[in-house]
Amino acid sequence: MFRNQYDTDVTTWSPAGRLFQVEYAMEAVKQGSAAIGLRSKTHVVLACVNKANSELSSHQKKIFKVDDHIGVAIAGLTADGRVLSRYMRSECINYNYTYESPLPVGRLVVQLADKAQVCTQRSWKRPYGVGLLVAGLDESGAHLYYNCPSGNYFEYQAFAIGSRSQAAKTYLERKFNNFTASSREDLIKDALIATRESLQGEKLRSSVCTIAVVGVGEPFHILDQETVQQLIDTFEIVREEETAPAEPEAAAEQDAATDQASGADQGGAGNQGGADQGGSPMDI
Repeated sequence: MFRNQYDTDVTTWSPAGRLFQVEYAMEAVKQGSAAIGLRSKTHVVLACVNKANSELSSHQKKIFKVDDHIGVAIAGLTADGRVLSRYMRSECINYNYTYESPLPVGRLVVQLADKAQVCTQRSWKRPYGVGLLVAGLDESGAHLYYNCPSGNYFEYQAFAIGSRSQAAKTYLERKFNNFTASSREDLIKDALIATRESLQGEKLRSSVCTIAVVGVGEPFHILDQETVQQLIDTFEIVREEETAPAEPEAAAEQDAATDQASGADQGGAGNQGGADQGGSPMDI
């Protein structure tokens, strides 16, 4: 489906100064399953929603390990994400072989952005239809970057990409001031809550999400489903405990209203007063 005569080639500018093929690639990122990233001073957590094409198929992998200190979560075309993660892995190996030290996260992100930008300037290529959240830890601390198909990259404290990610962004914007000093467990909890927000009504289970962590003294790794389910269950218990104190307060208000009703009816007949006392709690 062609939008107009200016979208048949990635190198053709529209009169408004737009490259429609690049915008289409960015739209492919919005159509992919949601991916979420959060960082503190010491840790970075990645989360993604596992989406299967049908009930008979398994979901595609959305989080990839690049090196012990770097990992990526993708949204968009998974095939493009696999190619780019393989490129990033190769760059880390070559740098480590040459300099005998881990590749800085910022330098890898710049190389990845340059590779994506070339595809917006060659008529025989197409832009990569995938967005990447790059999580890493180096000498300067923890980092979370977003690489766009246009070749732009941005560093974030927390970010969400993919379909239905706006609800997760809203939650992250409310809480992001606390992320810098958050512990590993708090980051994972916030990542699970943000993932739940992007599900929009669907129950959060370990089978529909994937969590990965990298931090000080902790190489990048993906949490297994049992661990994720335990964290989800713990989070649900906390929610129940938070809502439990509201019940005694409601009961106290109900008793107070009952006492007021009984006091008002003391001047009337005993049977009538007893009937009013029995009906007042149900009215409340």
